[in-house]
Amino acid sequence: MKTLNLFNKDGYYNIAGELLADRNDIAFSGIDIVKFGKYINKILYRETISHKSLLAQFDRAIEIFEQYYQYEEIDGYNRIKKELIPKEAFRESLANAIVHRVWDTNSYIQIAMYEDRIEINSPGGLPKDISEEEYLYGNISVLRNPIIAGVFYRLDIIEKFGTGIARINEEFTHSISKPGFDVSENNIRIVLPVTEIGKLDLSEDELLIYGLLKKEIELSRGEIDLKTGFKKSKSLRIINSLVDKNIVQKIGSGAGVTYKLK
Repeated sequence: MKTLNLFNKDGYYNIAGELLADRNDIAFSGIDIVKFGKYINKILYRETISHKSLLAQFDRAIEIFEQYYQYEEIDGYNRIKKELIPKEAFRESLANAIVHRVWDTNSYIQIAMYEDRIEINSPGGLPKDISEEEYLYGNISVLRNPIIAGVFYRLDIIEKFGTGIARINEEFTHSISKPGFDVSENNIRIVLPVTEIGKLDLSEDELLIYGLLKKEIELSRGEIDLKTGFKKSKSLRIINSLVDKNIVQKIGSGAGVTYKLK
């Protein structure tokens, strides 16, 4: 316990020690998980994991993920385990939310599970010494909770060197859809889309524009109009839908805007 820094100077458990205890009374330590159906007004399952060790919370959230986003497919005489969303990406996002959340906010980590994505919301924005760009692209780690991070690191749940976002992105290297990251002052949201094209519910028109962008490095909206024969309003509607699904990214502004695959 001393090696892990779970005692304070008076020999009592510190907050990190309480958070890692099998049972604790820290009201805001928990994860609220909701699994939605096709529409958000249909809740298929809900569970709040609280008053338990952070490690137990982590393990239970992984179990719920496996229940809804892993399945087996029979190929000849073999059963092949498949994933709608990469488990390692969810695991990394979950660990990131637990380790880096703020603990002076009375709020649970929230995990919303949809048919086409998972959204993980962690209370608190970035530590004051790191920018959004450094968080997303810099592989820089500023530990808000170093004691908790140390325990997760010793258990090989996380890397200690700021590679979490890069590892999440790597899991989607060969996927049409890409993860999304939304950083605000009081919240960090990670969006993990399904990787199977059939589950993305793309229309024929969306697939057409996706195919064009797959062949080209970048295209303007006007070039997309010419290649598809769509009118401006239709092209914009389809492009914006692909942007919302984290498949396409918008580059530039004004008349010089172009689009490319993420």
